[in-house]
Amino acid sequence: MSTDRNLTVSAANTAEMMNQAYEIRRRVFILEQHVPEEIELDAEDAHAFHALATIDGAVVGCGRYVAHNDEEVKIGRMAVLPEFRGTGVGREILRYLMDTARARGFRRAVLHAQLTAEGFYLGQGYQPVGEVFEEAGIAHRKMVSLL
Repeated sequence: MSTDRNLTVSAANTAEMMNQAYEIRRRVFILEQHVPEEIELDAEDAHAFHALATIDGAVVGCGRYVAHNDEEVKIGRMAVLPEFRGTGVGREILRYLMDTARARGFRRAVLHAQLTAEGFYLGQGYQPVGEVFEEAGIAHRKMVSLL
């Protein structure tokens, strides 16, 4: 990423910010990857912690985590607009989600990585668990990390 850009990741804690996150997810998952809307926008959104990434005030990515129990979160819905992939935006969203979960007392994170993103998560300290499986018509693998 060029040094003249100001990347910020913050909690999506207003209705406007949530709408911006949903728009990123619609563009990436529903339009680009053809995930059915009824799968993409789910009931877990209501109680998940959501993060939003901006560069110079423009929304470029998002992610969320859902508490599974007192010690574990599931990270998901990580989405970065195509023109910002490979610039560190996804890494910063993931780091923010993990840091926030750790600060809230969680000890472990799990996620279902699309196989095309498995290398990214390996680079962030996640380890693959089990076999490849299909989710929303896309090959995934479960991955885990201590927080």
